[in-house]
Amino acid sequence: MVRPDRKPANGNRYLMGPPLDTRKLQFIDRWIGMLVCGVLSLIRRLSDLAGTRSIAPKPTRILFVKFAEQGSTVLAYHAIRRAIEMVGRENVYFLVFQENRFILDVMHLIPEQNVITVGHKNIFDAGFQAVHALKRIRELQIDAAVDLEFFSRSSAALTYLSGARSRVGFHTFFGEGPYRGDLMTHRLLYNPYIHTSQNFQLMVEALEQAPDKLPTFDGKIPAEDAVSPQFVPSPDVEQDVRAIIRRESGQPGELSLILLNPNASDLLPLRKWPTDRYVDLARLLLERFTDVRIGMTGAPDEADSIARLAAQVGSPRCFSFAGKTTLSQLLVLYTLAEVLITNDSGPAHFASMTPITVITLFGPETPLLFRALTPRAIPIYMQLPCSPCVNAYNNRQSPCRDNICMKSITVDHVFKVACQAYLERQKEKESAGFASGRP
Repeated sequence: MVRPDRKPANGNRYLMGPPLDTRKLQFIDRWIGMLVCGVLSLIRRLSDLAGTRSIAPKPTRILFVKFAEQGSTVLAYHAIRRAIEMVGRENVYFLVFQENRFILDVMHLIPEQNVITVGHKNIFDAGFQAVHALKRIRELQIDAAVDLEFFSRSSAALTYLSGARSRVGFHTFFGEGPYRGDLMTHRLLYNPYIHTSQNFQLMVEALEQAPDKLPTFDGKIPAEDAVSPQFVPSPDVEQDVRAIIRRESGQPGELSLILLNPNASDLLPLRKWPTDRYVDLARLLLERFTDVRIGMTGAPDEADSIARLAAQVGSPRCFSFAGKTTLSQLLVLYTLAEVLITNDSGPAHFASMTPITVITLFGPETPLLFRALTPRAIPIYMQLPCSPCVNAYNNRQSPCRDNICMKSITVDHVFKVACQAYLERQKEKESAGFASGRP
């Protein structure tokens, strides 16, 4: 269970400035990263010929490398737990983009000082901070590193440059994925038939396998029904969030809240359900449930657009939370709401750490690999012949310019699923009240 969140000294601790554009990062990773990985692979081969290659027989310090997408970090929860079992909490480290460290702090699996961050407001800042991070990592004498990125060149290069003698990562043995050199000592095949969280766990387990036996893996696939850690809000932050709800809703007492998250990650904008459908969905929900309030969520830089979207609904019972909560407060908001309806993005995984029912709309990717790990997860996926079109092997790129996989999800379909989910929540609450003797 995740410890209660602490109220940050700075309430905007997790409201970061805009990072380097995602497309620029992808361009740099593809073209510059390919060259860097090629050069480093040559250096590695020369080192092997010189007889300097050695593998850590048993790791004592483990570093995870996972820069992008906080939602995937939630999926790495059980992998991190396994690493802690191996070497102890104080000896597990994590290399991540600065704005993505939030979820690690919330999960509280490793000490906060063990989270090593890299900012990327521009290419020069990113390069300087990456060098500084590598300097610290090498001083720590990390002997095992796990690259949780699927086929990123930059993460592979940094994993190699970390100085770790044992390095785990996915490898393209026959050109089935993006080239990123030959920098790992423990080379694994990416398995597209098991959930991402299971792949992450297998990467840690690989540290106990003989490198020359891999990718043949002697062991069982981790359990598929693993769930996310459970977040427990602290009373003072919960009071703050209740005050925000009262302020935005205009209602002083308790209320039933359904959250809509219309945004999608810049990494894959094809995952976005048409925003006008969120307006239509909100109207239907408000008409169906007269006691419900609709709150729309989004990132701080989306505050204006989300506010306009909420205004289009044309009801005082619909309002925007975008830009009005920290990420920590957003998690508390999930604990106070009944249902979240969201595109396939980070909030679906954040919400999996709370009791809220999570309805996630899938299209370019599949819930078989990326569904939220909660028994309350309800994926909606139309399974068109062209979907999923992005995967680890194509570097999550798609030739698609018309995401009909998302457009084919109708408002009526989502409305029906949302109504059922909300009614089931109300029944659960009534049963819980009856069992406790409350009226």
